[in-house]
Amino acid sequence: MEMRSTLGRVRGLGSTGDGSHHWWIQRLTAVALIPLGIWFIFAALSFVGTDYAQFKAWAGHHGNALLLVLFIITAFHHAQLGMQVVIEDYIHGEAVKITSILLIKFVSFMFAVSCILAVLRLYFGG
Repeated sequence: MEMRSTLGRVRGLGSTGDGSHHWWIQRLTAVALIPLGIWFIFAALSFVGTDYAQFKAWAGHHGNALLLVLFIITAFHHAQLGMQVVIEDYIHGEAVKITSILLIKFVSFMFAVSCILAVLRLYFGG
């Protein structure tokens, strides 16, 4: 038999503190995506009508390759965080929720890795 009141039991549950960290990271990635996204849009528009060799030479420059990798990491992480919030808010079954979150994390990671490998291949002249 437990002697604590209902209020005492609820206070004991508390917060994990993970929500504020998740919120901050999502905001930081959103802010980082502003200049990276603008750079990426202008870079992509500059290649309209050019050939692959010109793009390969551009992507082989260390500054452009670095910015592409930063854009990829930031964009996929931000997207994964956003999809996780939607899943946590709107999927109510725990098994489906956990499976969906793990699947989203795995797919986001795999897409990001494949994009980064493509950039590195261009950078190293592959």
